[in-house]
Formats: sequence, C-alpha cells, structure tokens
Amino acid sequence: MKYERLEHTADVLIKAFGNSIEECFGNAAYAMFDTILDASAVEPLKTVRFSIDGDNLYDKLYNFLSELLYLFDAEHFVPVEFKVSFSQDILTCESKGEQYNPVKHDPKTEIKAVTYHKMNIDLNEPSITVLFDV
Repeated sequence: MKYERLEHTADVLIKAFGNSIEECFGNAAYAMFDTILDASAVEPLKTVRFSIDGDNLYDKLYNFLSELLYLFDAEHFVPVEFKVSFSQDILTCESKGEQYNPVKHDPKTEIKAVTYHKMNIDLNEPSITVLFDV
C-alpha cells in the first residue's frame, strides 16, 4: 500500500508509506496526484527532473510537494513515478508522467496548497502524513 486517506472534516489528509523515507516522499506525491485525478490512468511517458532545498525534512517535503503542484498548475505535467534522493541539503527528484488530459485522467479534487498543519515524518515506521488544502 502506497498511502491511505485519513479522516478530516474539510481538507484531504493522507498518510504515505514506504521502505525508506525517499519512497515515502514519492508515495506522498503519488497520493497528492491520486487525489487530484485518476493517477492510475497516467502513463510514464515524459521525465522531469528537479532539485529543491530545505533546512530540514519538513521543509524539503513541503517544497517538494509544492514544486510538483506548481508543475501541474503551470505546465500541466502529471507525474506518477518518483525517484527521490537526498544529498546534503538538496532533494533531487526524477519524476515520470505525462501531460494532463481531463478526458483521460478523470479530474477529482482540486488541491490549492500543501500545508505544514498536521505534517509528520516518521523515520522509524517510515511514513509521512500530509494535509492538503482543497
């Protein structure tokens, strides 16, 4: 299981799982896009690479998901595969997906922003909890 959706009254709260914290970052991103649209219909046809920084893992997670949301909003790119790595203060991501097509990708819920509220990173489990503002 990549993620589960948790109960929340107004927004979308997810908990992403993985064998490593890097995999959890990728699964949190997948959960975000699976909330926005039918992620299972997205094909990994195009690769987009980017790097972000942050003072700690929470900042990196926020910046990572916000960058992906920006790529969707500005460039209509829908990634569904993520290879995340950390090197010192930099997070690097190689994401694979395709251009958004509302007919093919069945829109669900618009996400306005990633939030720090209820954000949790558990290195022992490992898992990540994120609240998306909808």
